[in-house]
Amino acid sequence: MAATVYLNEMALVCALGIGETTVRDALFVNGESGVVPDATLIAGKSLHLGAVREALLPCDMLPPASRSRNNALVLTALQQIRTAVDAAIARYGGDRVAVVLGTSTSGMREWERAVAHLGSYDHLPCEFDVAQTEMGSPALMLGGLLGVSGPCFTVSTACSSSAKSLISAARLLQTGRVDAVISGGMDALCAFTVAGFMALQAVSAARCNPLSANRCGINIGEGGALFLMTREPGAVRLAGWGECSDAHHISAPAPDGRGALTAMQQALAGAGLQPGDIDYMNLHGTATVQNDAMEALAVYKLFGAQVPVSSTKPLTGHALGGAGALEAALCWLTLKDNSHGRLPAHRWDGERDAALPALQIVDAAGTLGRSPVYAMSNSFAFGGSNATLILGKG
Repeated sequence: MAATVYLNEMALVCALGIGETTVRDALFVNGESGVVPDATLIAGKSLHLGAVREALLPCDMLPPASRSRNNALVLTALQQIRTAVDAAIARYGGDRVAVVLGTSTSGMREWERAVAHLGSYDHLPCEFDVAQTEMGSPALMLGGLLGVSGPCFTVSTACSSSAKSLISAARLLQTGRVDAVISGGMDALCAFTVAGFMALQAVSAARCNPLSANRCGINIGEGGALFLMTREPGAVRLAGWGECSDAHHISAPAPDGRGALTAMQQALAGAGLQPGDIDYMNLHGTATVQNDAMEALAVYKLFGAQVPVSSTKPLTGHALGGAGALEAALCWLTLKDNSHGRLPAHRWDGERDAALPALQIVDAAGTLGRSPVYAMSNSFAFGGSNATLILGKG
């Protein structure tokens, strides 16, 4: 029987704030959204973006090739759980600790600035190093900083990246290859990504509106989460997961939701659960016409209208490669120390799309009236990469 994997410690950085307490209050007490108008990223465009506005931990102590906003986000998260991480390294030894992270932008922001400098001065800035842009940068930086020598790699599968990094970490633990993994993922805002989604006509200038008849696209955000994962019992465990690739289209999901359905079914089977065991579902919920349609269909096929659902992207923006870990962290907060069963609210205009199945959407005062036991989180990506996580109380 496979060993149980626990998410013993959690750290997060997102548009709602930095750290467990701040984000919990924003999520359940203050009802805040971190998605606000921003006219600085794309010239001549005011868009709602989920930017992290608090000061980040500086990268000055890192080698120049590791200095990026994305890695500053990683360091800011690490600081929240550094004591527990250092204790795990001391307990197990550096060769028994792995680092597995997800990203899709890495140091793209630094590349944009370097290209702008090149255009103005005919040379790249002296502080720029192409290694800043490599997808492997966050994991290599973190592994080097911590001095660990276990497996160290980055997963980059677009918007499923960090959900799949948690799955990869769980497999390392279950095989006995390592005793602890620092896993999760992070993405930093950059103009390249926003412009790319604008070219696909998938960006909403206003706050995104998942499942609404009036939905018209996503808000890009930044941030993510880190977890210290071990086989030692903790408050929250990774109870199950599913992943597949439907390969329907380079950017559009399969309209019948078959990939999403397969991932959710695999996660339930792996956890030994039935659909009725899930207390809350965090939807991928991007607020694009196609994603919401296929996901609502897949969820309804499996759960009917029995499970409370919400998309938290109107609160944080879509953190792309960091989204899977970030939304797993929001599920972690939902399961831990939540005796009244407060659920992340679905912030929208309330105008249901009659073409979508009538799901049980969490309202602003949503609560189970009891402590939740299982939460599911969906992450779907370009190319039909699908990942579903189930978190359970420890």
